Amino acid sequence: MVADMRQVAFMDSSGINILITAHQALTERDGWLRLAGSTTPVMRTLTLVGLDTVIDCHPTLAQALSA
Repeated sequence: MVADMRQVAFMDSSGINILITAHQALTERDGWLRLAGSTTPVMRTLTLVGLDTVIDCHPTLAQALSA
């Protein structure tokens, strides 16, 4: 699954928890989650909490879909 993050301007712990839950649920079912087009503030948050090392983050939707 690819989540298009281009319109997300802010992320707090609720958003982080949703991404973690989605990642875990998909992984348990042999699936995957990729994030595409995260804004600078959102990417900063993902990096700060280390989520970018757990979930693949791509600069564009096309790159996330082709990964």
